Amino acid sequence: MRFKNRLPIPDVIQALNPFKMKRERIMNFNPAEGVVIRKPATKTRITVFEYNGNGCTELILNNIEDTFKYTESAHLSWINIDGLRKEEIHMICQQFQIHPLLEEDILSIGQRAKMDEIDDRLFCLLPMIYFNNETSAIEQEQISIVLGKNFVISFQEDPDRDVFDPVRARLLIKGSKIRNSSTDYLCYALLDIIVDNYFVVMDKLGERIELMEDQVQHKPDTRTLARINYLRRQVFLFKRAISPVRELVNGYLKSDSELLEDRITKYFKDVYDHIIQCNDLADNYRDMILNVQEMYHTQLNLKMNEVMKVLAVVTTLMAPPTLLAGIYGMNFHYMPELETRNGYYYTLGGMGILLLAMIFTFKKRGWF
Repeated sequence: MRFKNRLPIPDVIQALNPFKMKRERIMNFNPAEGVVIRKPATKTRITVFEYNGNGCTELILNNIEDTFKYTESAHLSWINIDGLRKEEIHMICQQFQIHPLLEEDILSIGQRAKMDEIDDRLFCLLPMIYFNNETSAIEQEQISIVLGKNFVISFQEDPDRDVFDPVRARLLIKGSKIRNSSTDYLCYALLDIIVDNYFVVMDKLGERIELMEDQVQHKPDTRTLARINYLRRQVFLFKRAISPVRELVNGYLKSDSELLEDRITKYFKDVYDHIIQCNDLADNYRDMILNVQEMYHTQLNLKMNEVMKVLAVVTTLMAPPTLLAGIYGMNFHYMPELETRNGYYYTLGGMGILLLAMIFTFKKRGWF
């Protein structure tokens, strides 16, 4: 038999997804497969903030070569590169003396959050996470941050979004702490805003879990379990993405690099406390979604028990009339009461009396 208009497998998966979202792995890096080749970005954007205590200049550059002059600049610089192309990344890594191993990490895909210290460069890589309100899905992009003596370079995958607007605004404020501090404070500020955004995503997940809990309690349907499993997967992916960030921040706390001043340690300690709290919240949300799933199964069992209870009561009520009908329905020629003139009505009346008596008894005992 041939089936016409049959959906391809990816479309079938899409149709089964409760939120109409294709299943994608948020972290798919396999070290055994080596470094995954990244497709070059269709567009790139290079933004530079050159600042000191007296002022800040924001520039948008067209060519990667224009950033080379900031290697030995007297001012501090934040170079943000949106959209990654291998040739451009190689050029800037050579110019700013970034180790080839770090260059590979920058160009990798789905890498686990990490922190490295090679030569006189501090490097970290971590996920920047967003919440898609339309699909209720966790989305992420990989961001790499390189800290040098007088510069910070950040590499982002998506040129259309990030969470750094508060940092940019603070850089433009005269007398702000970030402008009067060294580059290690800027590095802290970037990590802090990324971790703070995790809480925003957590709030969105929490709202979805509360809505799911209300739906399970009041009006579960055939797709409820699929939605619960989908939401549980999003919580799991979020937890798996942020868990290594704790060790990343801890790497800054333990580092003896001259790029990190002692007075900055307390700021990284604050980020460390935040990421620990975020991990704890993720664990709590994971337990909550498991409780919602158990509640759903409990509701199904209660509903099934109610159905079985009604069926049992109906079966019990119909048992005596069925017994009487079976007795008087036997095909014996000689049988008492067969010749009774009003036996049919007596039998129906007896059935009715038995039925009413059983209903009264069940009601009195509170069985239904």
